[in-house]
Amino acid sequence: MNLYLRLIWTWLRARFRARVLPGATIELKLRVWPNDLDINSHMNNGRYLTIADLALIEYFVRSGFLPVALKNGWKPMLGGSIISYRRGLKPFASYTLRFTVQCWDEHWNYMRFEFIRDGRIHAVGHSKGAVVGRNGLVRTEDAFRALGADGTSPAFPLSVSRWIETEQLMVA
Repeated sequence: MNLYLRLIWTWLRARFRARVLPGATIELKLRVWPNDLDINSHMNNGRYLTIADLALIEYFVRSGFLPVALKNGWKPMLGGSIISYRRGLKPFASYTLRFTVQCWDEHWNYMRFEFIRDGRIHAVGHSKGAVVGRNGLVRTEDAFRALGADGTSPAFPLSVSRWIETEQLMVA
């Protein structure tokens, strides 16, 4: 299925699903389509991150963030991702994408995504994202307040903390 069609389908479907609060976990039931494949006949490594973006779109819609962002002139921005591939996903395989906003700091939201098939993780990773306004990065607290949500972050998982440390070493 074309990515634009998947994007539109995700957006439409999300509009009719239950509202979620920041920190909630959502799951998308998906399938590997022929245009997702690489020359080894499994899902292309870059496609995993593109598909994870679909979960982010659903999260934006279901949390109410999308209309708030449009109203305030905010734009989401991805700041980095890390992913580990465990097993390949074959053509036409159905799988579940589990997505959670795990924690956040002053500007960044840290998300975890898992590609699961038959109860086994095939790929797992983290992304971090922020909101950009007219004057630069929007404070996470302000974004949560605009959503009417509590801006207190859960504790940072060790995997996120170590990823942040590694990122700092990479750009030093």
